[in-house]
Order: sequence, then C-alpha cells, then structure tokens
Amino acid sequence: MKSTGMIRKLDGLGRIVIPMELRRTLNIFEKDPLEIFTEGERIILKKYKAGQQCQLTGEVSDDNLVIGNGKLVLSRKAALEVLEEIESALSKQ
Repeated sequence: MKSTGMIRKLDGLGRIVIPMELRRTLNIFEKDPLEIFTEGERIILKKYKAGQQCQLTGEVSDDNLVIGNGKLVLSRKAALEVLEEIESALSKQ
C-alpha cells in the first residue's frame, strides 16, 4: 500500500474529506459510491463497481467476465465450471 503523506481529521460526524487531487487521480467524482473494507486496523475505501459480482459465486473482482451482452457476470472459476457443465450436457445429446 502506497502512502500519500496526506493526513485528515474526522469531523464531529465521523467524516473525512478526500483531497480533490487524490479524487481526480483515482477518478472518484461527487456522488460516486465507495465500498468500505477493514483489514486489521486499516480502513480501505474502494470505488464501488456495480454489476461486477459473479452471479454464481458472489465473488467481486475486476477480473470477472461480463458476457451475454452484459446480462451475465461470472468469475473465471465459475465460467470454467459452467463451460464444463455445458460441454457435458451437449455431449449427452
């Protein structure tokens, strides 16, 4: 993880301001949803990408495949499993 050297204080409601320069660099704009993760004592913010969750395994990854004109999202593992099932079903006919 790369340190930016930026330090911000929480306000009374627990909010922080993400500096404009950092938001521009990461293509985060006003009203963009962010996911919040924790790892040990770290809080991790990640730009939320809707529709990137595998519809079979629930895995969320930038590596997931979007197929069927955007109607189906599969992880690589799930795609291989489905491919095997399709090949098996077609070979029985």
